[in-house]
Amino acid sequence: MTERSEEEESLISRHGNWKSADNINVFPFFAGDCDFKKPFSSCGYTQGRDDELDWEQMDTSERPSMDPWVPSGSAFMMVNSTARFSGQKALLFTPQLKENDTHCVIFQYYLAGREGGRPGHLNVYIKENNSPMGLPVWNTSGPAGRSWTQVELAISTYWPNFYQIVFEAVTSGQRGLLAIKNVVLKGHQCMNTPHFLHIKGVEVNAGQTATFLCTVNGEWRDSFNLWLQGIGGREAPMKATKPWNNQRFIGMFDVVNTTKQDSGRYRCIVHSNRGVGVSNYGELTIKQPPVPIAPPQLMAVGATYLWIQLNANSINGDGPIINREVEYRTVSGTMYDLQPVDKTSHKIGHLDPDTEYEISVLLTRPLEGGTGAPGPPLRARTKCAEPMHDPQELKVVDIEARQVTLRWEPLGYNVTRCHNYSLTVQYRARGGGKEESREETAHGSQHTIHNLSPFTNLSLRMLLRNREGVKESPEIHVQTDED
Repeated sequence: MTERSEEEESLISRHGNWKSADNINVFPFFAGDCDFKKPFSSCGYTQGRDDELDWEQMDTSERPSMDPWVPSGSAFMMVNSTARFSGQKALLFTPQLKENDTHCVIFQYYLAGREGGRPGHLNVYIKENNSPMGLPVWNTSGPAGRSWTQVELAISTYWPNFYQIVFEAVTSGQRGLLAIKNVVLKGHQCMNTPHFLHIKGVEVNAGQTATFLCTVNGEWRDSFNLWLQGIGGREAPMKATKPWNNQRFIGMFDVVNTTKQDSGRYRCIVHSNRGVGVSNYGELTIKQPPVPIAPPQLMAVGATYLWIQLNANSINGDGPIINREVEYRTVSGTMYDLQPVDKTSHKIGHLDPDTEYEISVLLTRPLEGGTGAPGPPLRARTKCAEPMHDPQELKVVDIEARQVTLRWEPLGYNVTRCHNYSLTVQYRARGGGKEESREETAHGSQHTIHNLSPFTNLSLRMLLRNREGVKESPEIHVQTDED
């Protein structure tokens, strides 16, 4: 049996064993390491397609350069910023990395230029699965140091997910170069940069605060800088930390005033003095509280009730619906109420007669802030009710030969129970052997009957009418004076 090399054993420990159809051990994927002594494509690295520049491969240990800015005795990938416009980019992609366990990616970078100059900046992206690149997780812009600096990438993305590292050089328009070398994937955690445990997705309703909890494998250090990074560009600073145990702590991040546009994937980033830790992505799901599309429907009307069909099956927003409420208010006035509903129809009772109401339905989905805005309103008016009673305190306040004046207690809405009503005085006049009956319209709280005959007996009563009924006062009897 052929013994495996140390490199093969390391790969198998990270990715598991695999065999070809001929039962011969093969390596159908790239490990991610690259010392750039062989063509970079042999490591599975590729140039970007949508950038303006390409990375150049050099090995000054075999072919020394006369350029004083080019590092000597090394194999590396570089971008020459000399004679380049500001903002031109060159992208270099690693192969897709499918890791089963904790690991650490290490690389070295180099910036060179005029004294104190800045040839550009170097960005590192972690592209998970086939997602967009998102925002850089690490970057440097100099000043140029003409020495190799090592960076650790503590990436917490594991199989069945995979990721790519993308190195991006962006030129400044100044003379110089940017370079990387010795990309190495170690099968253990980074020594100076913490790793994250798996973070979970968060679901909230629009307008609420989404809180992500990121568990960091390591003790807190004052040099750490943590933040939450969204693939769509939104970021959030760390709100607070709390210890989990003596080897881990939790960072808390709030995405406030969320909208549908904030939906998407978010991950936690921690910068150390030596590199960056990057968590997996957790999904932020923003749900829109439901709002009925149509107003409720009127089913029946009474003097003190309105019976409605909620008509809330069609909504804008998200379900499931866990609560329904009916909101109603008077169109004129300040009366307002909100009633819970457990059926598709609802009777709103204890209303005022002959009053117009505006009625809307509110729907609620799970989680805080799940109640949507009121749906379109229905306007409906209750019927009039029969008058409460006849005009009270009816009495004669003045008697003359040809006229009689009546007075009664003023009538309010609580008595008429309808905004449209009529008030009349009925009387019978007997005198001189004749009898006649008349009815006159009255207003306010006083009425004078004119054109009477002297010394005439009168029988009087008042009638309060609306379209739902009539109330009659008791009769009173008087006699006009002599002429």
